[in-house]
Amino acid sequence: MSGVLDRRANLAGRKALVVGGADGIGRAITLALAEAGADVAFCDNEVSAIDATVAQAERFGRRALGFEADAVVPEQLAAFYQAATSFSDAFHIVVNVVGGTLIQPFMERSPEACADDIRRNYGYVIDSTRFAIPLLRKAGGGCLINFTTIEAHRAAGGLAVYAGAKAATTNFSRAMAWELGPDNIRVNVIAPDSTPSKGNRRAINADLAAMNADVPEEYWAAAHRMAMPLQAPTTEEDMANAVLFLGSDLAKGITGIVLHVDSGTSAAAGMLRWPYDGGGTLPVPTGNTLRKLFG
Repeated sequence: MSGVLDRRANLAGRKALVVGGADGIGRAITLALAEAGADVAFCDNEVSAIDATVAQAERFGRRALGFEADAVVPEQLAAFYQAATSFSDAFHIVVNVVGGTLIQPFMERSPEACADDIRRNYGYVIDSTRFAIPLLRKAGGGCLINFTTIEAHRAAGGLAVYAGAKAATTNFSRAMAWELGPDNIRVNVIAPDSTPSKGNRRAINADLAAMNADVPEEYWAAAHRMAMPLQAPTTEEDMANAVLFLGSDLAKGITGIVLHVDSGTSAAAGMLRWPYDGGGTLPVPTGNTLRKLFG
């Protein structure tokens, strides 16, 4: 017998589509939806991960379709949606997970790389939304969930075009929430901070990776305690839980929002717990820390 949260969430029997759903955060989302009782269609360009994700989703007793496609290539994204309509002619939940970049100063980033950043973090979302709307309408309404980033809401050195593209996705989603409200289609955005996922590791350039290679784990843990109110980074499972909430009837009154799943870093807005200040929290260190750092 299902519990009160299962009944109120009402995810069992629904159809979900995940763009970028075979690996990393996307895989966690695909499997969470399947475990909650949804049939799931997903695409990914991580070919080696597709079959394993399909098999795991099917272990929850749900139907699953895995499709090889790079979402940033228009023809491949269109082919995935065509395949998805054979899987189901209506979807209640659509999640656009794909994104990413390489940390690099703007003037070192080529025009071609900048164009790729825009396509990967905003452009394909427009196309995916265009394909998704008829499928959501056919279901009688549902939820479109786009992934953005905390970098869309703050200055992000080395991530300028990426941050701009994610900010565009954020405001595009708000506008679509207004347009699609009469169709009972909700549009919301999830904004993570850095998570220990494969996509975030790919964003680190070679010089930065070498600089960080031999840093002890306890140092990273201390840094997280300084910067994050919840003292540790969010996980792939945290992102999946946010999708379950926004995609369910528990959030049926919520549209046009940005849900920051970031351990509180957006709320902190630069406030840090400096290690030598007796637990004090200031944007800049006090004397104790300054003496330790520079004395």
